[in-house]
Amino acid sequence: MKLEDIKSPFDGAIVGQAPVSTVPDVDRAITQSELGADLWRHTPAHIRCAILLKAAELADERSEEIAHIISGENGKSLLEARGEASRSGEIIRLAAFEGSQLYGATLPLDANKGTGLEKIGFTLRQPVGVVVAISPFNYPALLVLHKIAPALAVGNSVILKPAQSTPLTAIALAKCFSDAGLPEGVLQVITGSGATLGDALVKDSRVRKISFTGSTKTGTHISGVAGIKKLSLELGSSCPVIVMNDADIEYATDAIALGGYINAGQVCISVQRVIVDESIMGNFLDALKPKVEAIKVGNPKDLENKVGTLISENEAIRVEKSISQAVSDGATLLTGGSRDGAVIQPAIVCGVDPASAFAQDELFGPAIAVSSASGIKEAIKLANSTIYGLGAGVFTKNVDLAIQSAREIDAGIIHINWTPLWRADLMPYGGLKSSGVGKEGVRSTVAEMTEEKTIILHGRSW
Repeated sequence: MKLEDIKSPFDGAIVGQAPVSTVPDVDRAITQSELGADLWRHTPAHIRCAILLKAAELADERSEEIAHIISGENGKSLLEARGEASRSGEIIRLAAFEGSQLYGATLPLDANKGTGLEKIGFTLRQPVGVVVAISPFNYPALLVLHKIAPALAVGNSVILKPAQSTPLTAIALAKCFSDAGLPEGVLQVITGSGATLGDALVKDSRVRKISFTGSTKTGTHISGVAGIKKLSLELGSSCPVIVMNDADIEYATDAIALGGYINAGQVCISVQRVIVDESIMGNFLDALKPKVEAIKVGNPKDLENKVGTLISENEAIRVEKSISQAVSDGATLLTGGSRDGAVIQPAIVCGVDPASAFAQDELFGPAIAVSSASGIKEAIKLANSTIYGLGAGVFTKNVDLAIQSAREIDAGIIHINWTPLWRADLMPYGGLKSSGVGKEGVRSTVAEMTEEKTIILHGRSW
């Protein structure tokens, strides 16, 4: 099989190689996965749990190695990569527990007129079968594990297709499972071009579940060609944060200086739009600017750097052009925005027209768009003004405004007095509108990766 070089986005150094799979490879993988699904489905939950717990131990032991792989192929700082790798074992453990607890429910059939006590009803959950998991580049460990660990825990087989730019992390994690004793065919990794392999993976009728994280454009394509099967689609976003005039400005700007720039802004729940009450705009920008300028960026291996590169120089050029266009359209570049290769200095762009592309489209880069609003009604209207609805944040000391925001903002995850860039691995995670369908988060994913059956025992009346 042909191999391709995987290169560092920072300096172009070769950090490893990965196979270039073909469409026939996909067919063979699905055939093998059908066999794996049958074997794994009939493996008792306590055995599956034990293997996953061993895989979690191995992920913990290999955390530093995995962190260096993440940083090398993704370009994020080693500091951030260590944080990501360190969560891997815990996600697997959570999945092992949740996946072994597939409770059903009894049904009160005698509450239905015409039915007596001679019938008993209950529900059972079972694995869906063959799962295709398609993961993005930005969190090559966490977003892989949020898909494959729950799927494996409940008895599915999985074909994992990681992003072409970050396959090495996926391969290293898959080795943790195989070394823990996962049977052959239960987890396979297919690497190469998504454009080449994607349709073959998602169209095949033997695949019963697709879990995809990526762009809304690709998610729309998948939903159109996949056929009748279960879909979880975590797609694009342009997350808003509202800062009301009663907010603690120091606290809010601390949070925004984190939430807008971690992983060079390449996070679905990154702060992209900040909607500030017009009465405090000057104080807000005065507090935010030095905090953003203090963020050290550059060589991912330098432990003094908090933020590394974007995934490629082409992506950095795209973000640079987006910032320039916003300025040409009348916004003001308050700080940052300069580019050196794949590195962009964290930027604040203020006076942004909320209807402009810089606010409406997903940026996926280290810059935030600051706009003003006169009161909570206008702020909520602006927060809801895009096609997306993944995450949102509101800073206020007023409980009434907090409740109003929770009720009225159209987003799947709403944080009161924090930014969207916070996630607990057990919580439901997913968006509204064009941000996708379905939920991740270990417990939610267990439900998404299983089918529910209703069982009725018919006795005779006595």
